[in-house]
Amino acid sequence: MNRRNFIKTSSLTSFATLIGAEVVFGSNLPEGYNLIALQEGDPFSLFRKNKDMVVLNEKPWNIEAQAHLLDDKITPNSNMFIRNNGLIPQNIDIKNWTLTIDGESVEKSKTYSLQELKTKFKAHTYQLTLECGGNGRSEYDPPAKGNQWTIGAVHCAKWTGIRLKDVLEDVGIKSNAVYIGYHSADSHLSGDPSKEPISRGVPMSKALQEETLIAFEMNGKEIPLAHGYPLRLACGGWPASTSGKWINRISIRDKEHDGTKMTGTAYRVPKNPVAPGDVVKDEDMGIIESMPVKSLITYPRSGAVLKEGQKLSIRGHAWAGELSVKQLEVSIDFGATWNVCTLEKPLNRLAWQHFSATVSFPKIGYYEVWARATDSKNVAQPMLVPGWNPKGYLNNACHRIAVKIV
Repeated sequence: MNRRNFIKTSSLTSFATLIGAEVVFGSNLPEGYNLIALQEGDPFSLFRKNKDMVVLNEKPWNIEAQAHLLDDKITPNSNMFIRNNGLIPQNIDIKNWTLTIDGESVEKSKTYSLQELKTKFKAHTYQLTLECGGNGRSEYDPPAKGNQWTIGAVHCAKWTGIRLKDVLEDVGIKSNAVYIGYHSADSHLSGDPSKEPISRGVPMSKALQEETLIAFEMNGKEIPLAHGYPLRLACGGWPASTSGKWINRISIRDKEHDGTKMTGTAYRVPKNPVAPGDVVKDEDMGIIESMPVKSLITYPRSGAVLKEGQKLSIRGHAWAGELSVKQLEVSIDFGATWNVCTLEKPLNRLAWQHFSATVSFPKIGYYEVWARATDSKNVAQPMLVPGWNPKGYLNNACHRIAVKIV
């Protein structure tokens, strides 16, 4: 055996030990080839993410921001959370990418090329708040199953695309249309091509809103692969799971869409309050639609240290699903008293709103700054974690940062 074959055979033995299985056909490996199973994914370079992002999962990729990373008024790609249910599609053939509109309630099924979508319909741009329904899940007790998001599964980028309603009207909608459901090019973790990782949708009323887009640009550039390139839905104000990525088919349904993660307990909460830890029947769960009022302090980072007599400038964002935010207040005495902040109007409907304030502290010691938003229907954030639910959705408790005066 010559030296090269000896090295190759030795390497295969090492590979088999690392992988835990024989590398079948390993003798055919090209020189210098690195097996996929031994390739370490670096999400920070792979997805061009800030090193301060927190990785919750690799298969599938689920990555969240920290509060200070969301300080920009328009969230850049580097600081946007990633929530996937399956494997990101690879080797996308942009020239042959199509979007098919079908379903029981379509007048006649039709398929569009990407170029047709971009040239036939007028483009629109909206800044839209997209938040994972499970954002804040880590605070529930008893713990709920799922990714233990803290506060960073939200972003508000600018999306450019065509209105979904324009495409649906071009195809033709029957009078019995109730819902739309999306279908995408990502693959199931099991590798089974017959299974969809996720196939959710929205009622026709949401599908036909002005701001509901079939998007092909994010912040003025092509959508990054991890965020849905080349085509995705953008349904601001609703759980981000309704904003399907890598879409290649939309079905107009004559019933509530019943795709993967539209039934059972997925993206549903109890219709009535339940005791922590209770088992809730499927029929007693309701689909999450508009997200609740919420706010986030993005500056300074929690743990700020100031000298006695020094004032603190804070800023952040607030949002309220389909509604607007009416008022933003902060408290430094654990909610005993509140002071109103300066609150800006949203860039457009369904975009988050920016707030700012200057806070003074009476003496040396430890403080917490709490932020509380109130929506246009006068519903305010709860000071502590809201009612428990089996999947840990919709935690909109006041965000808090620690401050020490020395």
